[in-house]
Amino acid sequence: MSPDTNHTDAVEALSRCRDRIDEIDRRLVELLNERTTIVEEIGRVKKEAKLAIYEPKRESQVFDNITSHNAGPLSGDGVKRIFERIIDEMRRVQKDRMVETATTETKD
Repeated sequence: MSPDTNHTDAVEALSRCRDRIDEIDRRLVELLNERTTIVEEIGRVKKEAKLAIYEPKRESQVFDNITSHNAGPLSGDGVKRIFERIIDEMRRVQKDRMVETATTETKD
């Protein structure tokens, strides 16, 4: 096998891997948007019940859930860091929606 063949094989293998990653990324975005829709509903319920957005106990439950179901190879700490970012963004969505709702209600 020539060096060019090895290079071509490597490029093709990388392309296939990247195509798979692109597909997984699209699925992740779909799941994140599904999660966000549910978070928006939670925000509406919290607003109506005058509950706080930030619930440290619930966040601990989420971290326990995801780390206990993580089979790797991503470390538990790695999964937790990813979910910290996801939860931060979800909290921001709840705050933004609550402000939008309050602004809309004031205009009506």
